Amino acid sequence: MALAIAGAILCLTTKDVEGVVMLLLRKLALTIVILCVCSFAQTPAPAHRPTSTPYAGDPTIFDNPGRADRLEINAVMDTLGIIPGKSVADIGAGSGFFTMLAARRVGDRGVVYAVDINPKAIQYINARLKQEDLHNVQTILGKPNDPLVPANVDVVFLLKTYHEIAEPVALFRNLRHSLAKDAKIGVIDRNGNGTDHGVDRDVIIREMKEAGYKLLQQQDYVKDGMNYFLIFAAA
Repeated sequence: MALAIAGAILCLTTKDVEGVVMLLLRKLALTIVILCVCSFAQTPAPAHRPTSTPYAGDPTIFDNPGRADRLEINAVMDTLGIIPGKSVADIGAGSGFFTMLAARRVGDRGVVYAVDINPKAIQYINARLKQEDLHNVQTILGKPNDPLVPANVDVVFLLKTYHEIAEPVALFRNLRHSLAKDAKIGVIDRNGNGTDHGVDRDVIIREMKEAGYKLLQQQDYVKDGMNYFLIFAAA
C-alpha cells in the first residue's frame, strides 16, 4: 500500500504539486481567519473611561461667594457670545449656579435650558426659579447619553461636569441635532484622571473630535495649572 502511494506521488506533475500546495495554503489561511475571529469575539469590550461619582451633597456649596469671580464667568460668557436673546443649554446644571447667571444675561427674549440627570437637581433649580422670579429657564431631566435639548441652541456650556459624563461621545453626537448654526460648546474642567473630579484636557479634545466636533479655542482664565476652558463647534 505504501509503495502504491509513493508511486502515485512520484507520478504527480509539477502542476499537480502546485495545486496541492495552493489548496493547503488556502486551508491554512481560512484556519487563521477563524482563529482570529474567535479570539476577537472572546475579547471583552473595553471599559468606559473612568468617571467621577456625581456630587450628591448640599447643592449650595456651588454658590459660595466669589466663585463666579474666581472662574471669571462673565469673561466666559463674553467669549461664548451669551448676550440678550440667545438660547443656552447648561448641561449638568446641578444647583443652577450658571443657569441663573446665564438667565439674567440672555434676558426675557432669551432662554436657558437647565439640564441634569438627577431629579433632585431639577427640583432644586425649579424651587430657585420661583424664589428668584426667573421665567426664562426650562428645566430638563436628561439622559446619560442624551441631554434632550430642543433644537436651535446657540450655546452649550458644561461647568465642571464633563468628568462625570459616562458616555460623552454618545451624548455629544445626540446633541448635534439641537445646535443652531455656528453654535459654540464651552467646557470648563480641571486636569485629573477621571475619578478625582477632573479629566485631562487632551482626553476631552479627543472625545469631542470622535463625536464630530472641532476645537476652536483654549483659554485659561484661572491660571492655576489645573482649570481650563475649551470651546468647540460642530465639525
